Amino acid sequence: MQPLARRNYALLSAFLFFYFMAQGATISLLSIWYSKALGLSSTEIGFVFSANFVGAMISQPIYGYVSDKLGLRKHLLWIIAALCVSCGPFFEFVYAPLLQTSLTGGAILGGLYLGITFLAGSYAIESYVDRVGRKYGFEYGRTRLWGSLGFASAAFVSGHLYNLNPSFNYGLASLAGVLLLPVLLASKIEPSRDERLSSDTLRMRDALAILGIREFWGFMVLILGVTNLYLVYDQQFPRYFASLFPDPQVGRTMFGYLSSAQIFVEAGMLFVAPVIVGRLGPKRALLFAALIMIVRIAGSGIAAGPVSISCMKMLHSLELPILIVAVFKYIAMHFEPRLASTIYMVGFSFGHSLGLAVLSPLAGKAYDLFGFPTTYLLIALSAALFWIWSCLSLAADTTAPPKAAATTATPVESRPQATEALSPP
Repeated sequence: MQPLARRNYALLSAFLFFYFMAQGATISLLSIWYSKALGLSSTEIGFVFSANFVGAMISQPIYGYVSDKLGLRKHLLWIIAALCVSCGPFFEFVYAPLLQTSLTGGAILGGLYLGITFLAGSYAIESYVDRVGRKYGFEYGRTRLWGSLGFASAAFVSGHLYNLNPSFNYGLASLAGVLLLPVLLASKIEPSRDERLSSDTLRMRDALAILGIREFWGFMVLILGVTNLYLVYDQQFPRYFASLFPDPQVGRTMFGYLSSAQIFVEAGMLFVAPVIVGRLGPKRALLFAALIMIVRIAGSGIAAGPVSISCMKMLHSLELPILIVAVFKYIAMHFEPRLASTIYMVGFSFGHSLGLAVLSPLAGKAYDLFGFPTTYLLIALSAALFWIWSCLSLAADTTAPPKAAATTATPVESRPQATEALSPP
């Protein structure tokens, strides 16, 4: 890489490290915090999680369009960094007291904060990093691995910090947010004249036109079906994991250790995931990652103790790197690049939030009625049906130019070449 490319790779890697450290400190034990620290039931936790994803759902289309409109400018990253800084005071002095006095009010306010900062914000940052990587010639997956290391660093200590004082985790998130600011200030990302013109000429009707593209809806089958159900399963998984230990406090500590180990493996997989996706092609890679998700859900339903449930947790380190690299490759292959953030935020991120907002309360109720193992098996069966549908709905890999929305003018920029060529499946 050229010196400027190396500099931006290093600084964006550091930004992802500290941002995902803040995210990990905030959300890795969130369901346990709702349950143990605040005394919410599974149904109430499902309601609060639903509000979180409604907040994300509101933010994501806006993030997508604004990201494409801003192009390589850093405005959104500054806003997200400032929100990370406020995490500790928000949880300690606003969110926790409000949830205990008014569940609905706390859910609404917390949903907006968590949705904008960590649930939608992470996707906006990832889309931006992918865009910068395509400009400067470095692979997104090998930048994103530093985000996994940041999350792992937070997960490693989160169980200990929670046992000392749950508020310590949110203080760690604020500290990580402070470290984002000088990193962002030092980055030097220089959009060209054509890049500025391409983003400046983007109109709302161009973004809305993606709804008329058949490939977009085929992609949504996988997102709304398999990956949504997987995220619903994963929400309250820390509670079930801790319950399989004789002492739940030991279970929470072990969950932190295991999450850290899982994410370190995930970081290594992010380094090799571009090669795997290149060999399989984006469509087969998406289906392969989704199949691992289904195996993990079903396996958790039949797990008999700490060892087997830990093995199921470690499968996450295999499917996530393949999934996120394949998603960006699939979008780059089938859609025009100046709408990449909109496709990612609406198709992948908004699709997740829409499904989770609907399914989280239902899953919470099912946990109360049937227990975790039975609910997991029902989720796995539903995901398997959507996986079969996805085999038919996803567009085949192609070398043709990406699909343009019907109302979109010819983009100023030509389609960028992928940083790693796809090999035949």
